[in-house]
This record gives sequence, structure tokens and C-alpha cells, in this order.
Amino acid sequence: MGTEEVAERLAAIAEELGDLAFDRVREASVSAGRGAAPDPALIAEERRITRARRAVEKAAALLRVAPPDDGD
Repeated sequence: MGTEEVAERLAAIAEELGDLAFDRVREASVSAGRGAAPDPALIAEERRITRARRAVEKAAALLRVAPPDDGD
């Protein structure tokens, strides 16, 4: 398996993490819509998931960078 394939897998994981983060925001929004304060645990989890998504996106981008030219 090459780096491009791994980068594609990481991109798919980043998308899944984005969906999870959006779900947490939606859950917090529903509770706020009912007049209750958003659950701090949901907000914290969304932030943690978003940080993980960004890290995975960075890893995918690093793997997609073309290898340096050897000067030939």
C-alpha cells in the first residue's frame, strides 16, 4: 500500500470525524433550543473531535506532498 492510498483512507477518516463533530454540535443546539444550557461535555467532545480531524487532515496532506526531486 502506498502513501496515496493511506492519504485517501485518512481523508475518509477526517470526513467521518467531521460528521461526528457536527452531530455533537447538533445535539448541543437541540438542548439549547429547548431553553437548557448546552451540555459542556458535548461541547468539549466536539472540540476534541475537531482537533483530531484537523490532525488527520494534516497527516493526509503530508502524505500527498510530492517527494523531493533528486536533481536529475
